[in-house]
Amino acid sequence: MTIVETRAITGGVDTHADVHVAAALDLVGGLLGVREFPVSPAGYACLLSWLSGFGTVTLVGIEGTGSYGAGLARHIAAAGVRVVEVDRSDRQDRRRQGKSDPLDAVSAARAAQSGRARGAPRGRDGQVEAIRALMVAKRSAAGERTRTINQARALILTGPDDLRARFAKHTAAALVAGIASLRPRPGDVPGYATRVALRELGRRAVFLDGQLERLDELIVPLATARAPGLLALHGVGPNTAALLLIAAGMLSGPRLTFGLSRLSSCHCKWSRGCFPRVLAPACP
Repeated sequence: MTIVETRAITGGVDTHADVHVAAALDLVGGLLGVREFPVSPAGYACLLSWLSGFGTVTLVGIEGTGSYGAGLARHIAAAGVRVVEVDRSDRQDRRRQGKSDPLDAVSAARAAQSGRARGAPRGRDGQVEAIRALMVAKRSAAGERTRTINQARALILTGPDDLRARFAKHTAAALVAGIASLRPRPGDVPGYATRVALRELGRRAVFLDGQLERLDELIVPLATARAPGLLALHGVGPNTAALLLIAAGMLSGPRLTFGLSRLSSCHCKWSRGCFPRVLAPACP
């Protein structure tokens, strides 16, 4: 009877926008090969098949699992292979050997094999990824709304006296409602143009307000399903909850529950003023 012995293979990948560079190591760290693969589903399959040609792939270290390497990390994890997040190459190695993609791929494999890289890759699927995508749109909408209101205030400050008297001390919400309902009448050219500009800025802000409300309507159920009770904490709204869940990334189960309980405890203590204040020493 013939016994076929397969060797354990560790892979490392230096990721880029168009091409991934992979390296394969044997059980004792010997370099078996380095090769480039296109960034596509077919390329991911070829990369994993190439690594498997050397033996049983047990571990793959990937740089940038939250960016360029997200698709590859998903593909390899779905195949049942353990994936770890690898930081950029050691600076001393870069100075000694120079910067090259093959060297970075080998460095990623060695970091994974030695245990220096052991972090779980940040997932790009599930509820947290859905929240992250929605927050991209929300942040840009909130920023544009702020810029729009600031532009309107600047126009009012330098505009006709009647506009200044009417809107100068309005809150943001009242200002948006007021300028969005303006009905400019032709007459003085600068005054007419200013009113038209203010009306359009107001309507833009109204549109952005609606967009922010629609995004919150999608974010709240996702945050509630991912971390029940988080939105019930004092001072935690949809925006804060979303940012906390994105920062937590792949935490789930007991680890997520423990983190949120710590957050709740710290928040309550700070709100009650239980932590002593550190005062500067008095001047002599």
